[in-house]
Amino acid sequence: MRALLQRVTHASVTVEGDVVGRTGPGLLILICAMQGDAEAQADQLAAKIAKLRIFVDDAGKMNRSVRDIGGSALVVSQFTLAADTSRGNRPGFSSAAAPDEGRRLYEYFAQRLAAEGVPVETGQFGADMKVELLNDGPVTIWMES
Repeated sequence: MRALLQRVTHASVTVEGDVVGRTGPGLLILICAMQGDAEAQADQLAAKIAKLRIFVDDAGKMNRSVRDIGGSALVVSQFTLAADTSRGNRPGFSSAAAPDEGRRLYEYFAQRLAAEGVPVETGQFGADMKVELLNDGPVTIWMES
């Protein structure tokens, strides 16, 4: 699985004019299941993200996790993280998981992150979503499992 984490002050996702998910201080997580991924990759990624120390402590150092700060996460499916730009000018997405498997692993990842003690809201898989965020730092981190 691939994930792009953004430490945010707030973030929301809108589908057809309706806000379907939001977070206050915490993380916006754009997530993509890749071909060959299984629950093990989602488990590993959720556990790592829940413990990742990218929030500042009282000394101003990145030493606290999203759980430590009482933050939450907005998890948004983003198959374009699978983009292959090595040839030509049009990205290819053939390394992304098939839509049914991508949806299953996306939903499973969100559940696993919640089980790690992080309150989670989600976008809407496969929808045309509008994502709004205020990146804090900015801090943006790329992860793969």
